[in-house]
Amino acid sequence: MNKIEIDHLTFTYPGAEEPTLKDLSLTVEDGDFLAVVGNNGCGKSTLCKTLNGLIPHFIVGDMEGMVKIDGVDTREQEIGSLAKKAGYVYQDFENQIVCPTVLEDASYACLNYAVKDYEARGKEALRICGLSSKISDYVWQLSGGQKHLLALAGAAALSPDILILDEPIAQLDPAHADQIYEVLKAWNETYHKTIIVIEHHTEYIAKYCKHVLLLKDGKAAWKLPAREAMRRTEELRGSNIFPPQVTIAAGRMVQEGMLPEDTTLPVNLEEGKNLFEGYLKNRTGCIRQSFIPTEGEQMAAFENVSVKYRAVKGKAPKILDHFNLTIQKGEKVALIGSNGAGKSTILKMMMGLIQPEIGSVLLKGRPVRALSKEEIGEIISLVYQNPEEMFIKDSIREDISYAMRVRKIPEYEKRTDDLLEMFRLGNLSGRDGRLLSGGQMRRASLAIGVALNPEILLLDEPTANLDIATRREVMETLRMLKGITDTVIIATHDMQLVCDWAERVIVLSGGRVIADGTKEQIFADLYVRNQVGIRPPQIYDMGRLIGIENPCFTIDEFLDCFRGECYA
Repeated sequence: MNKIEIDHLTFTYPGAEEPTLKDLSLTVEDGDFLAVVGNNGCGKSTLCKTLNGLIPHFIVGDMEGMVKIDGVDTREQEIGSLAKKAGYVYQDFENQIVCPTVLEDASYACLNYAVKDYEARGKEALRICGLSSKISDYVWQLSGGQKHLLALAGAAALSPDILILDEPIAQLDPAHADQIYEVLKAWNETYHKTIIVIEHHTEYIAKYCKHVLLLKDGKAAWKLPAREAMRRTEELRGSNIFPPQVTIAAGRMVQEGMLPEDTTLPVNLEEGKNLFEGYLKNRTGCIRQSFIPTEGEQMAAFENVSVKYRAVKGKAPKILDHFNLTIQKGEKVALIGSNGAGKSTILKMMMGLIQPEIGSVLLKGRPVRALSKEEIGEIISLVYQNPEEMFIKDSIREDISYAMRVRKIPEYEKRTDDLLEMFRLGNLSGRDGRLLSGGQMRRASLAIGVALNPEILLLDEPTANLDIATRREVMETLRMLKGITDTVIIATHDMQLVCDWAERVIVLSGGRVIADGTKEQIFADLYVRNQVGIRPPQIYDMGRLIGIENPCFTIDEFLDCFRGECYA
């Protein structure tokens, strides 16, 4: 039995004014599947790092209270011994992939501990994670989703009784996200492992998890069965956690008197179908005016571009194949597609970070390869998928002001202050960006990206790992850019972001554009959806399931069909 017992745990990072964890007590039973939720910075990652001994053995700080695994205080065990009991897959999981080939990496931990059958254990972990066919591949041949599965296999090969994953699907397309959670379900149900996930995606929590722990200001607000937890919509939203859309919709209908007060709120599509069908008043739904593109100034273009990455082994993978695309001034474009479809490559080519094998990439009619880095920087800015790559100085203030200072931008210090306030970074301005929480790093990286008021802003997965409040800030920032940076291109798996913001949606597959249109056109095409593995917001599928003819992209549009109203 590897029960987790936490008793009055308090932890304060060096130099911090307040503890991150405050007098937290918790028990996690053997064999549980627990989701840890809460707003960014509430202590989720800190809590999990106490379970495998990173805190306090590796990450120093002031720790009070006790953490016990299998009845033994973690402070009394070596960190190497704890790794055999609690495996950890980090939010930046690629940093824990350390070997060149898939089998070597999956077997590495077992080899490091001198386990005689280390290779057999690595192979078994890869089999469970669905990577047997990749066993001889180099790790750089894997897609992002496959690398995440490899990191999981490497942690699981030691057969720890506890597996901890920090934001396991934050940067994955729905197909790979489903695969990760199906693997975790197998580890939990078939191999009787205790699974702990830090997760923002409540639809996956409702489907796969057994219990939910809500952290609030470093304390345990409650721990409840997953379905009951998802129905506590006001408490979740108060902690910047977005419950399943069907649950929110039903809760609002109860508040507005459209459903009885004692209604049990649905947490999935099947429960939603059974509840909503009897109350539907308007099956037509809203007929909205779609965005109609107009001809404008060409800001960027790809002309017959092909690019492939170098390969040490086998044929070099071709990322883009005779690729053509034009972006006009003022467009709000979402690039979507499965992991490895070429979204990030397109953004990096526009920045001149990757050069095409054949063809040309143009910025405002000029080939990127003919522009200096300074000229590119005046036109375009890229906010990276991994925000820590944006930090080069020792404080957020210095990172935001750096580009403006070296270019001698007038009043750059005032501009820095304005950006710190806009992104709620004022109290963090002296902190090293690499030591912030995931959401805080994302806000800081966006501030760096818009500092120079670029004509084109590129965002790679801007809402990954974010809670509701920070997502709203990102959306509000995108709206505020109008008139400053009109042309924005986002590579994303966040379909709610696509529906709320994008006017043009470009779907990538196999190095080519397989669909290009409005969100209504894209999500209505089942072939495209199945081909690429994209999934619209849950409320869209809910509306279709109960027979609403025109698509609902928001909860408000869905509720209008029950009010008998429609606003075009």
